[in-house]
Amino acid sequence: MQHSNNLTTRVKTFIAGASLLLFSVPGFAQHSNSNVSTGPTGIEIVPKVQKPKKSSAYNEKKLSGYLLVYFKDQDQSAYLAISKDGYTFTDINNGKPVFIGSQLAEQKGVRDPHITRGPDGAFYLAMTDLHIAGKRAGFRDTEWERPAEKYGWGNNRALVLMKSYDLIHWTHSNFRVDKAFPELGDIDCSWAPETIYDADRKKMMVYFTIRYNNKDANIYYSYANDDFTKLETVPQKINNIGGIDADITKVGNKYQMFYVSQAQLFHAVSDKINQGYVSGDKRIDPESVNTEAPNVFKRLGTGKWVLMYDVYGLRPSNMGFSETTDFVNYTNLGHFNKGVMKTTNFTSPKHGAVTYLSEDELKAIMAHWKVETEGD
Repeated sequence: MQHSNNLTTRVKTFIAGASLLLFSVPGFAQHSNSNVSTGPTGIEIVPKVQKPKKSSAYNEKKLSGYLLVYFKDQDQSAYLAISKDGYTFTDINNGKPVFIGSQLAEQKGVRDPHITRGPDGAFYLAMTDLHIAGKRAGFRDTEWERPAEKYGWGNNRALVLMKSYDLIHWTHSNFRVDKAFPELGDIDCSWAPETIYDADRKKMMVYFTIRYNNKDANIYYSYANDDFTKLETVPQKINNIGGIDADITKVGNKYQMFYVSQAQLFHAVSDKINQGYVSGDKRIDPESVNTEAPNVFKRLGTGKWVLMYDVYGLRPSNMGFSETTDFVNYTNLGHFNKGVMKTTNFTSPKHGAVTYLSEDELKAIMAHWKVETEGD
């Protein structure tokens, strides 16, 4: 927790004028702070979302595109990018944020966005509520919300939870973990939430880092309500995994977990979603600098899986990629725009996650945001 051109890709994004009429007031950033990008975001915050009547159950065989969520330090906001082939990604809002941190978070900034699909077809987005430059941006009078001497770096306690069926209309909740579960005690922080469906519990499981005493960081899990506005169960620690930024993916009958320790990626495996993980002792990513934020996605229609991660030790920072078929052997794919993975209209994405789109969803996004992408 703690970018680039492709000549074959053309991007068209409208900005102002009459096009603003397509966007609702809640989806339009109107902040005067110089650190916050202004302009239409293309989304609308609504009280509740309902599954479309004509939509079918989430089915991997019908998927034909990819959706990347990421954030940037410059404005502490989150962005979306799309891809047809899983190699070349195009930002849907022409490099401008879709989720404005100052509108969505208690600390006026969001980090560590993660997006996934549920069996209902909905998109579940979870983010860290934290602005690391809140004092400089004028949102608070101190460097951190609480004294760094006791609570350390980024001592935040809230998570941002959002849900959508169309990527345009979203519910929104700012959820204070410590207030909801006082039995957790005086936690330093709650970081990097991710979500996965637990078929046994028939619930979306949210797992995230909780740190105590400015040193003890571990992965905890809890179950969200159906509306994805709050966590319903007291967070429990996933034993045997000490670290941050966990990412869990079910592959076959096993759960593959990647997590961060000492700014390096490690791998663990279990046959259960939130217990019994056995971790390896070697660094998985091929980098020689600090990394974090692992995320795994499948190349649709193949037996290949991509491990994406934030190479924040680079200047400028970038995303790194490795590919595997067995989660034992990995092929280094390099970084965005320095290998087979490309971006077209954005640079230096941080702490990202990838999920999937149907052909109809991909077309709808391209039409709504007036963006074109090529990749097949």
